[in-house]
Amino acid sequence: MTTTGRRPPVGGRLPTLDDVARAAGVSRATASRAINGIRNVDPQLHAVVWDAVERTGYVPNRLARSLVTRRTGIIALVVSDSESHDDDPFLNRFFADPYFGRVVGGLMRVLHPAGIQLALQFVGTGEQRARLVGDLRHGQADGVIVVSLPGHDPLPGMLTDAGVPAVMIGRPGEPVPISYVDLAHDTGAALAADHLVRRGCQLIGMISGPVDVPASSDRIAGFRRSLARHGHAWLPQAAGNFTQESGYTAMQALLTETPGLDGVFVANDLMALGALVALREAGRHVPADVAVVGFDDSSAATAANPALTTVRHPLEDMAAEAARLLLTHIDDPGLRVSSVIYEPALVLRRST
Repeated sequence: MTTTGRRPPVGGRLPTLDDVARAAGVSRATASRAINGIRNVDPQLHAVVWDAVERTGYVPNRLARSLVTRRTGIIALVVSDSESHDDDPFLNRFFADPYFGRVVGGLMRVLHPAGIQLALQFVGTGEQRARLVGDLRHGQADGVIVVSLPGHDPLPGMLTDAGVPAVMIGRPGEPVPISYVDLAHDTGAALAADHLVRRGCQLIGMISGPVDVPASSDRIAGFRRSLARHGHAWLPQAAGNFTQESGYTAMQALLTETPGLDGVFVANDLMALGALVALREAGRHVPADVAVVGFDDSSAATAANPALTTVRHPLEDMAAEAARLLLTHIDDPGLRVSSVIYEPALVLRRST
């Protein structure tokens, strides 16, 4: 079977590394270094060489590459949850949630030009975590990017104890010596609070994520703190689990508890979609009756009706930075752990 976009072998001859070098206009040695993932090659040359690989149809010998570099050319993206999900609902949630697609896109922005593959792994039980760490210690991947969902996840500590190169997207819930890339979630939530107050909202509520998740607790703290500075001592609050359905249920609960609600901050855009449906069913108009601010600035925000005012969460940039940080740790295992914190921004649309 011929791969779409690749040149078929001429005269039955398989493409060679020399063919790639000629097509890329570089030396054979440069082509080899780029394909083998040796990172002293200019990133633009990486892209040129891998474009030539695609055009010629050359298939790199992964075994030979691993013997030269002692690396697999594989980075694992591990999503760690508190359940096993053997019956598959979490996979459905993964592919339906814009958050995870944006993470993958940001990682591939860095890994693909370097010729590195991304392997996706889900773990939800102690047995699955132990098996994963064992596989990583035995060289199944060069390093791991972790997206941790539970608030008290043992996986980051297990990885650091095993000496596995790892970087988290989001800060760890427990004190663990692991590098991570995160957002100033409390600042983003404060932006939402300030905007709702400036708009004139008098009775403001919040739909949070799970309270034990670090990002969620930071958003709660930032929103509460900003409202208190504006003189709002009481915050009606309901918790969801970052799904559209949970946002719908939480909004119904808030309206029952606080019928006069005229502003609401929803801790992610998917939950905000559900909240908008609940408001519409209750006969409340957005933004005339209730102003709504989401969080993430995902595709759900622009798909909402009305389009959602939200806090920008630059996940693609954060994931790309996590990939760069991990590659640096792989190259230099003695490098000290570090953190990179991104700043949020408020994106105004029609829901406020």
